[in-house]
Amino acid sequence: MPTALVTGATRGLGFAVARALAPTHHVVAVGRTTGALEELDDAIRAAGGQATLAPMDITIAEAMQQLCRGVFERFGRLDLWVHAAIHSGPLAPAPHLQDKDFDRCLAVNVKATQRLIGYVAPLLGQDGRAVFFDDPQAGRPFYGHYGATKAAQVALAQSWAAETARTGPRVAILAPQPMATAMRARFHPGEDRSRLATPDSEAARLLPEILS
Repeated sequence: MPTALVTGATRGLGFAVARALAPTHHVVAVGRTTGALEELDDAIRAAGGQATLAPMDITIAEAMQQLCRGVFERFGRLDLWVHAAIHSGPLAPAPHLQDKDFDRCLAVNVKATQRLIGYVAPLLGQDGRAVFFDDPQAGRPFYGHYGATKAAQVALAQSWAAETARTGPRVAILAPQPMATAMRARFHPGEDRSRLATPDSEAARLLPEILS
């Protein structure tokens, strides 16, 4: 059975994609919240799938090195990496962004992504596939923390995609529709959430592109 690594699998789109992959892949699910990973494991097992849970913080380099060593020792390679991990600082005017919030966004959204690309690329080889998700909020008022660092994350993925277009692994940046997630509720309080997609519906819609 193919193996899929899902980083950011404890909530939102990452959780939904991990569950959607379970019928066809052994899912290695990474996230910081053990309870949410156990909930995901229950859902995957109920559907007849299998998962390996990795309660880890992706900003800790040693933990990600250990994870990738473990994947290699157990599976020999990865067929798919879906990177859904993201951190959003609070909305604030650019002159009032707090260092602790901006530093955390940089650590999760940019630095961890850069390191993970280096760690995961050898596991994917030439035939594997990596998937990232775009969310073009850069330059919007009050989105300084999230918008700037999410744009940097996507830029890293775009560079990797251009570099490996002929050699592999295949790298895709997909565009989810606005979803009724906890993060969006923080950004848009009072929004009519009935008009938004659900993570499950977006996972189902994007699954053919994730696997193509």
